[in-house]
Amino acid sequence: MRTSNPTLNDKVFTSLSGAQGETMTLEGTVNKTGILLVCAVATAAWTWHLAMNPATLPLDYLLLLVGLIGGLIFALITTFKKTWAPVTAPIYALLEGLLLGGISATFEQRYPGIAIESVCLTFGTMFVLLLAYRSGMIKVTQKFRLGVVAATGAIFLFYMMEMVLGFFGIHFVAVNGSGLLGIGISLVIVCVAALNLVLDFDFIERGVAAGAPKYMEWYGAFGLMVTLIWLYLEMLRLMAKLRGRR
Repeated sequence: MRTSNPTLNDKVFTSLSGAQGETMTLEGTVNKTGILLVCAVATAAWTWHLAMNPATLPLDYLLLLVGLIGGLIFALITTFKKTWAPVTAPIYALLEGLLLGGISATFEQRYPGIAIESVCLTFGTMFVLLLAYRSGMIKVTQKFRLGVVAATGAIFLFYMMEMVLGFFGIHFVAVNGSGLLGIGISLVIVCVAALNLVLDFDFIERGVAAGAPKYMEWYGAFGLMVTLIWLYLEMLRLMAKLRGRR
């Protein structure tokens, strides 16, 4: 069992067999995901409001930085300390909300309406893929998993290379621009991010079947949040590129 989401890889449940007490359920994981979404939306709304007001813009930049660094720290903590997920996952969601609100407002000021479009596309994609997965239209085979893992790893390496080269003044203008190449690459990345959701659904379902401990509901919800946030940010980039061609 493999998934390209680093928070939901196939080693997570290995040491959790034979858990005592309450076990992980699908309904519980869905409920926990809802709680994390509410946390993220709450702080995102705050930084959105700050970003839209010139007087509070410096504070928004500070909170955006706090969300970026803090979110990364708590994501790592949650990944390596699964038993802490009931506490660290909500904190992660709150911090990511600070980041998402500021970024979304920046895009919104340049392209009015882009934020709500990206939100609708993100959740629309999630629900369509969930229905396709539950109906059996999408089969999570070993080849499917390996393909998504490889594609996600390639994207990660590309982003790292782009960031490093950026420090030396080397930028991939065509890739990040609104030309056909830039839009095509964004479409591919959005597709890969969306396919990660399918692997996450499959992984959580397997965890439920394995009788994982109750706290793994928070961990499973955290893993879904990681993928959803990535998908939303890629949707924002894609929509911005499409708007840039008008």
